[in-house]
Amino acid sequence: MAVPDYQTLMLPVLKLFADGKTSIADCIDDLKAQFNISEEEAAELLPSGRITRLYSRAHWARTYLGKAGLLTSPKRGYHEITDAGLKVLASKPETIDNAFLAQFEAFSEWKSQPPKEDGTLADYPVSKASTDEQTPEDAMQTASSIIDSALRDELIGALMQVSPTRFERLILDLLAAMNFGRGDLENGRMTSAGGDGGIDGIINEDALGLDAVYIQAKRYAPDNKVGRPDIQRFVGSLTGESATKGVFVTTSSFSKDARDYVERVQQRIVLIDGKKLAQLMIEHGVGVRTRITYHVKGLDEDYFSDA
Repeated sequence: MAVPDYQTLMLPVLKLFADGKTSIADCIDDLKAQFNISEEEAAELLPSGRITRLYSRAHWARTYLGKAGLLTSPKRGYHEITDAGLKVLASKPETIDNAFLAQFEAFSEWKSQPPKEDGTLADYPVSKASTDEQTPEDAMQTASSIIDSALRDELIGALMQVSPTRFERLILDLLAAMNFGRGDLENGRMTSAGGDGGIDGIINEDALGLDAVYIQAKRYAPDNKVGRPDIQRFVGSLTGESATKGVFVTTSSFSKDARDYVERVQQRIVLIDGKKLAQLMIEHGVGVRTRITYHVKGLDEDYFSDA
């Protein structure tokens, strides 16, 4: 039979992780057998030519289950069923789809986020109802938002797996891509491990190094917020260097006290949390690559003008 849609795959995928599978790749053969998918159908690629349709849909089924808290990903490429997921299976549901997942607060919050202040769409799943009401361009924007949301989660997982030194180097790469130090990697350097005095990297904004941005990078678990004491130590390090600019980056988030404290200090300090870090990596092409490009074309009125 044809490859089922991602919602049809949700319940089978959850069951497979309950049976001990730890990756989507491990699930593919079982899904092929369960749905009687031929080798030819299973090998069908998406237009990008990089991934099969079956793998893609199973991947999105896993992503949506994760957004509902039924699966967790303790490390990159490794997934486990949660207690909530086991409880769902114990209730013996006939199917799992977006409507079923709406009962979970985490999923509903993800789905119901309003548009962002910059006018872009928030991260929420595309339901049939929403696509029926949207223009094709709006639907594409919504789908792009979903893809970026899932990619941010993958990026955070990848960041948690690299070495501390690689993480600090990555932050310098990102800031250079954002045109700090005039976009020249040679203008950025990491400080010596163990002797940085609370400073992980420095980017010179001018050729003589008269104006510099000092960087602190903390790779914390999502539930371990950066608090005011961490920011105070960073401010102390900046003061010791007579520095006026700083960027504090973390894979987690900042407490309210930490954010309020930054507003009161003399130095100009930018706080970048995990979600913002991942989004900046996507926007500036650091640690990601384009899989496929769609060109949306419109009528050229000038070409058909008699003038």
